[in-house]
Amino acid sequence: MDLEKQDSAKAQGDGRAPVAEPDPGPVQESMREPVALRASDADRDRIADILREALAEGRLTADEHAERIDGVYRAKTLGELEPLVRDLPAGRDAAGSGSGTDFGSAAYDPAPSRPTAGAVPSVADENLVAVFSSSVRKGRWRVGRRTHAYAIFGSVEIDLSEAIFEYQQVVIKAISVFGNVEIRVPENISLRGNGGGVLGNFEVDTLDSAERDAPVVFVDGMAILGNIEARPKRGKLVRDLQDRIDRHMRKHLGH
Repeated sequence: MDLEKQDSAKAQGDGRAPVAEPDPGPVQESMREPVALRASDADRDRIADILREALAEGRLTADEHAERIDGVYRAKTLGELEPLVRDLPAGRDAAGSGSGTDFGSAAYDPAPSRPTAGAVPSVADENLVAVFSSSVRKGRWRVGRRTHAYAIFGSVEIDLSEAIFEYQQVVIKAISVFGNVEIRVPENISLRGNGGGVLGNFEVDTLDSAERDAPVVFVDGMAILGNIEARPKRGKLVRDLQDRIDRHMRKHLGH
């Protein structure tokens, strides 16, 4: 106590103010800053996916789901999104990541950039060839693990928007020489691309599905004075995944 009085007196004697103890308040506030970040459309979509799964699993009633979904699309910051999934397993995992900007990323695992070793054979299940002609594959059809498409002064269209995916990993190899290869996929799958062009165009829109069991389509190709493109078909979803969710919802709602 005497030392404290001496220090205080000395500080007052030489005109210096007593040193104040550091306030932990600002530190705690800075740790909460990420939740004040503005939410993006992707953030809202991830939270909506968590809520949809919770409804399908019976964790939320239809009324609770509708109320929270309304909150999702009214939320402007990450801090407003977090309470909507705080009591759900996926939301708890996301909150445990410790970063507001990564909030909701634990709801799914990103698809691999390349197929898993041994998951896709080297021999094609189906070949689509267009030489000075056109070849089209669309409608309700079963997709093999590997499909090859060759467009030589021709056009190949591969539409997977209504296809049946029996395998989680699918490879499409496309070769275009003075030709065109167009690939369309459902919105709720993952899409990866690996290829290039020689005086041509190779373009693949990368997609990451929020569904853990969603198919992954890998597009490999080379465009020589030609065009290869793969992108989602808006409004189209993999029926098998949607049907599974709908069955859970009907069971939960007693229909």
